[in-house]
Amino acid sequence: MLIVLVIAVVLIAAPLFKITLVTLAPDTIKAWGDVLWSRLSPNLFYKPLTNTLTIGASVAGGCVLIGGFLAWLVVMTDVPFRRTIAVLSTLPFMIPSFAAALAWGVLFRNDRIGGQVGFLEGLGFDIPNWLAWGMVPSLIVLITHYYSLTFTVIAAALATVNSDLVEAAQMAGAKRRKIFFGIILPVTLPAVIAGGSLSFAGGVSNFAVPALLGLPVRMQTLSTRIYGMMEVGQTARGYVIAILLVLISAFFLWLGNRLITGRRSYATITGKGGRAKRFDLGGLRWPLCALAIGVSVFSTIVPVLVLIASSFAPSSAALFSNWTLHYWMGESTPAIAQGLAGIAYNPDILSAIVITIGLGLCVAACGTVLGLLVSYSLVRAKRGVVPTVVSQLCFLPLFVPGIAFGAAYIALYGAPIGPFPALYGTFGLLVLAATAFLIPFAVQTGRAVIQQVSGDLEESAKLTGAGFLRRLTAITVPLSIRGLTAGALLVFVKIVRDLSLVVLLFTPTMPVLSVVAFRYASEGFAQFANAITVVILTISITVSLLANKLQAKSQPWLKN
Repeated sequence: MLIVLVIAVVLIAAPLFKITLVTLAPDTIKAWGDVLWSRLSPNLFYKPLTNTLTIGASVAGGCVLIGGFLAWLVVMTDVPFRRTIAVLSTLPFMIPSFAAALAWGVLFRNDRIGGQVGFLEGLGFDIPNWLAWGMVPSLIVLITHYYSLTFTVIAAALATVNSDLVEAAQMAGAKRRKIFFGIILPVTLPAVIAGGSLSFAGGVSNFAVPALLGLPVRMQTLSTRIYGMMEVGQTARGYVIAILLVLISAFFLWLGNRLITGRRSYATITGKGGRAKRFDLGGLRWPLCALAIGVSVFSTIVPVLVLIASSFAPSSAALFSNWTLHYWMGESTPAIAQGLAGIAYNPDILSAIVITIGLGLCVAACGTVLGLLVSYSLVRAKRGVVPTVVSQLCFLPLFVPGIAFGAAYIALYGAPIGPFPALYGTFGLLVLAATAFLIPFAVQTGRAVIQQVSGDLEESAKLTGAGFLRRLTAITVPLSIRGLTAGALLVFVKIVRDLSLVVLLFTPTMPVLSVVAFRYASEGFAQFANAITVVILTISITVSLLANKLQAKSQPWLKN
C-alpha cells in the first residue's frame, strides 16, 4: 500500500502541486493578476469562462434530454428494434469528438475564413456563419458525442425500477404524466444527475471541438485559451487558467455528487420479484422508433461515412465524385495538396502511426499493471487513512481536464529534476502522463474483477508458503485476466483517440496521430486529416468492440 501511495503521489499529486508552485513564484505570481483582474482579464479568462460554462450547461441539458429519452424508449416502452436502438445509442462515445467536428466541417463549412467550402455549400446552399462556426455547431457536436454517457447511466437506473410501483399507481388511477414525475423521475434522479455531471465535465474540458469549430472565428474556451498561452510561451498564464479550469470542473462534479448523496433514498431492488412491464406507445411506436434511429444514425453512422468519403474526394465540395486514392497511397505530386504524399508514402504520418500504437500498447500495459496493484491493495486492505488517500488520488484525474493535466506534466517534468533529465519531447513523458491520466479507468476495472476473486483462495495459498508475487501471478491474475484485458483495451482506445492530453506534449520528433490530424485540419489539408481520422476510428471501434465482447457485461434492458 505504501509503494502504491508513493507511485500515486509521483504520477498524480506531484504534477498538480508543481503547477501551483510555479504560479506562486515571485516572478510569475503576477500571472494571477493578469488573468483575474487586469485589463486583459476579459479576453484571457472571463469571456472564455462564459463560453465554457455555456457549453457545459448546454451539453449537460442536451445529453440528459436525448440520452434520457432514448433510455426511456429502450427500457420502459414497447418501441420496435429496442436492441438496435440500444446498440446505436452506445456507439457515439467510441468516435473521437474531433472526428465528429471534422465531419461537421466537411458538410457545413462555408467560405467565411477561406479555403475549401463544405459539401452543402458546394451544392449551392448558403450556409450561415452561425451554423458553420462557433457556439451552435460546437454544442451540436458535443451533445451528439456525450449523450451516450447519459444513456448508459440512465438506462441502467431505469432497468431497476420495479414494475409493481407503476402498476400500483395505475390501479390508483394515476395518469402517465403523474407516474413519470411521481415515480420514475424521482427513482432515477441520481442517474440523471450523474449523467448530467459527466456530460458537463466532458463539455467543459473538451479541447478538440471548440478548437476546430470555434478558434477560426475567435471563439475561445478555457481549454483553447490554455493551448494558446502555452503555444506563445506565456506558460505562467496558461498554468493559472489550467488551475482555474481544474477547480471549476471539480466543483461541478462535487456538486453533482452532493445532490445525489443529499437526497432521500429510494430502494428499487427488493427481495420480492418484479415483472417487466412496458408502456404501450400505441400509434407512436413507429414514429418514435424512426426518431430514435435517426438521432443515432446522425450522430454515429453519418460522421463516419462523411469522413471516409472525404478521404477519397478531391475536395469537400465534391464529396461523392472524382474519387482518388492519393490521400491514402499517392506519391508526392506538386499539383495536389502542395506536394504532400498520401499516408502510405508520408513518413511523418507513418511515424505517427507507429508511435501512437506503441504509445497505446505501453500505456495499456503500464496502466493495467499499476491498476492491478492499486485495486488489489484497495480490495485486500483494511479501512484506514492510507487506503483512503490512495483511492482519492487515483480517481483525482477524473476531475482534471486533459489539457490541464498535460500542462501540469510540462511544469514538473519539462525541466531537469536533480540527476534526472528533462522529459519534454520524449516518448517517456507521453507514457507517464497518459498512464497517470487514465489510471482511474484501470483501477475501476481492476477493482471490479478482483472483488470477484475470493480472498479464501489466497489465504489457502499463503498457508502453503506462497509469497505475494506467487499468489498474485498464480491466482489473482489468471482468474481476473479477462476483465483486466478488457480494461487494458479500453485504456488503449482512450489514449489512441485522445487529443486534449497530448496536444501540449506533442513535438515534431514525437508525433501522435490525433495531433497530426488536428494540425493538418488547422492548416487546411482536410482530406489528409480525415484520412488519418479514419485510421484512428478503425483502431478505436475495432478494439472497443473487442473489449466489450471480453467484458461480456450484462445489459438487462436489452433482454425481453
